[in-house]
Amino acid sequence: MVSWIISRLVVLIFGTLYPAYSSYKAVKSKDVREYVKWMMYWIIFALFTTAEVITDIFLCWLPFYYELKIAFVVWLLSPYTKGSSVLYRKFVHPTLSSKEKDIDEYLCQAKDKSYDTLVHFGRKGLNVAATAAVMAATKGQGVLSDRLRSFSMQDLSSLTEDQAKSSASVTTQQASGQHRTRAMMRSKSETGYSKASS
Repeated sequence: MVSWIISRLVVLIFGTLYPAYSSYKAVKSKDVREYVKWMMYWIIFALFTTAEVITDIFLCWLPFYYELKIAFVVWLLSPYTKGSSVLYRKFVHPTLSSKEKDIDEYLCQAKDKSYDTLVHFGRKGLNVAATAAVMAATKGQGVLSDRLRSFSMQDLSSLTEDQAKSSASVTTQQASGQHRTRAMMRSKSETGYSKASS
């Protein structure tokens, strides 16, 4: 457990952060030799990180496994051993140069297939969403019609009668209110007329 923690810290600090800062300095100074040096390192480090995922699963039980990882990262970075440069020039560059056309063709095919797959699944997703919306609308109408069917004709006629009675009572109240107002106005005008004639 302790060796795993130390290994993680060394890979993080010396394998990632220090090279990232050195790459920044190379970009800032615009030194082509430094560009090339750090690009080779990052290519090797990417391959190391990919291999590390697999080896951590199957080889972590080996004695000194984590210590070997630490030594490997230090060897890659060391200006004396130039490990990343050696691995890149002897193994990675020749392999990638010989397989470059095949890799490029495969990447083009993968890009085209991924686009076609994305469009295909996008269309399927839209179809599923549209079908779900139609089903929801249909079920909503079914619930509404079931709700309306649950009323009997007697319920509907009594509901209509209740509404008619309430509107009639409102109309009657308004009419009686208007009648009272007219009667009051007449009585006032008659009292005013009688005072004026006396």
